[in-house]
Amino acid sequence: MQRKALALLSGGLDSTLAVKVMLEQGIQVEALNFTSPFCTCTGKNSGCTSEAVRVASELNVPIKVMNKGEEYLEIVRKPKHGYGKGMNPCIDCRIFLLRKAKEYMSECGADFVITGEVLGQRPMSQRRNALELIERESGLQGLLLRPLSAGHFPATIPEIEGWVDRSKLPSIQGRSRKEQMELAAELEITNYPCPAGGCLLTELSFISKIKDVFDHSEKSNVRDFQLLKTGRHFRIGNETKVIIGRDEADNDALERMARTDEAAIRWLGGSSPLGLVIGTLDESLLDTAAKILLRYTKAPMGGECQIGVRHEGAEREIVTLHEFDETRIEELRI
Repeated sequence: MQRKALALLSGGLDSTLAVKVMLEQGIQVEALNFTSPFCTCTGKNSGCTSEAVRVASELNVPIKVMNKGEEYLEIVRKPKHGYGKGMNPCIDCRIFLLRKAKEYMSECGADFVITGEVLGQRPMSQRRNALELIERESGLQGLLLRPLSAGHFPATIPEIEGWVDRSKLPSIQGRSRKEQMELAAELEITNYPCPAGGCLLTELSFISKIKDVFDHSEKSNVRDFQLLKTGRHFRIGNETKVIIGRDEADNDALERMARTDEAAIRWLGGSSPLGLVIGTLDESLLDTAAKILLRYTKAPMGGECQIGVRHEGAEREIVTLHEFDETRIEELRI
């Protein structure tokens, strides 16, 4: 009887290798990928999901894509096991993903779960005691196989039962990628653009934006965090902020994501980025947003400027002074 593994597949080198190692042993594999507004491992117009889908296609395995959703955002807000150096709740994140994988196992008919985790590779979530805690709290004791480091752990049920030949599994550990790259060459895996992955929650420059969202909202919303990747962000009221596009790609993204109850603003006197005012809106806040917008135009300092406003399907113009200096701009920047 052919056994089936459910694989957590990010599209990175380690998870790709884990899948390939199972396929080499004749194990049927289905991939599971999770989307997140915090993923940075591939290009701005691509994303982790497309990498995982590409890898699944190349390895000829089916893939299920799930959104981590608002439940996950609440874990980021208040993780049981704390943060890493940034706001990365790596241990809680792994537990969350593996619990979701356990739920999906019965639906897809998988016998066990595999991941690309490597002992000692990541300082927070891949220490031995952390890996043991993750397995225990996920409810997958004995059914969680980490093929790349299998030799460093007690045999799992798939190995004990003979579904998987333990003697053929690697025993990789540590932060170096040398052994993984050698294994990739051996297994003829050549295209792995995201060997180490990436997460905005680990980037110190991004933390202030994440904290600002949590500080000004009682309930987490995925869109709030998706917006964080686009433009310059400024807090202009307890329930209001403005996002200013950095380039044409940002402007286009803000146009696509804008809701009718949000105000889109542009300077009418020349080339202008798009500003998107989100949250509670009144004339005073709109004027503040317009003054910030003007900092990123060639409007003359101290002069009156016309600003085009699109809100609730209607368009109008307001006039404001270009008077915010760098000090005032930085006071409002998130």
